[in-house]
Amino acid sequence: MIGIALAWWVLSGAGAADAGTPPPHPSEPTHEVKVLVERMQAFYERTQDFRARFRQDYLYKTFGRKVTSTGTVAFKKPAQMRWEYETPGKRTFVLSGEKVYAWDPGANTLTRAALPSSELSTSVTFLWGKGRLLDEFAIVRAPCPDCQGVLLVLTPLKAEARFRELRLELDPKTAQVRRSIVIDPDGSENSITFSDLQTNVGLGQDQFKLEVPEGTQILDASAPSRP
Repeated sequence: MIGIALAWWVLSGAGAADAGTPPPHPSEPTHEVKVLVERMQAFYERTQDFRARFRQDYLYKTFGRKVTSTGTVAFKKPAQMRWEYETPGKRTFVLSGEKVYAWDPGANTLTRAALPSSELSTSVTFLWGKGRLLDEFAIVRAPCPDCQGVLLVLTPLKAEARFRELRLELDPKTAQVRRSIVIDPDGSENSITFSDLQTNVGLGQDQFKLEVPEGTQILDASAPSRP
């Protein structure tokens, strides 16, 4: 569940196994694509924090079933995120430094796990100024009649077990990401659409602290299992 909820920017699958045969050598991105990607990267390098509403549509390829969720997200450099799910059920996910936390008030559980930033994809770390998308992905512009912005398709240059493809719909005026779609290896799609996005609002550290009620069951997914 943690992996699905934090799949925006491909947080799922940290420490994944070998992906097998690498993809074929891609063609060079066009000048238009290069300029747009550099503008997007520059936008997020200037952004110290942001908050927005989101709609997440997760399509399970195997079962042919789609689950829709809504809520709010907050981000603050370096490496802090908070996802507040409102529908269909309340859940909270917090990424802070090298740890990720998931609170399920319905089950009265708090799950915590290690998530080393060194294992994150560039599609995540460029948010806080590390890595260049043009160095890690083959990027092309794709037609999208239903898009309100420009659709870019990012394919990893190296073999990648965590995901097959990343699609980003950008606002051509601001170069902000309006929607992201992660294509899993099995063909499942995790689409997140953002609205009411506000940047550099001065989010405090308390936004990324997770306080749970007394009596909550703590599950530590980072702890080594006993033989």
